[in-house]
Amino acid sequence: MYWSGHMERGLTMRTMTKSPVAVAKAALEIGEKALAPYSSPFSRKDFIQAQLFAILVLRKFFKLDYRGIRQYLIDLSDVRDALHLKKVPHYTTLQKAEHRLLKKGLSMDCSGSLSTSPSDAA
Repeated sequence: MYWSGHMERGLTMRTMTKSPVAVAKAALEIGEKALAPYSSPFSRKDFIQAQLFAILVLRKFFKLDYRGIRQYLIDLSDVRDALHLKKVPHYTTLQKAEHRLLKKGLSMDCSGSLSTSPSDAA
């Protein structure tokens, strides 16, 4: 839990989310705003960059390697649905996407940036 501001100023307290679905949705939204759909006009178009970004944020959230997050996605249909995935990317797809996104200066660090209000966390 952290304070988003001082209570005496009328600002509210916010809690960190523990929901993988909430993290996935927030990361997807951020990725859609920040990234072009595809990194190249010649991309295979299996996944948009926002989906890959969101998966990489989830990888950090769960503290997993690329194969581990792939297995989570296979097992967790709610997360796949939240990311609008028709299939699960291969772990090398994720590894290459992370390298490409880091070159662009994006960070997959989810500490403190994704939160929900107390009413959303219930």
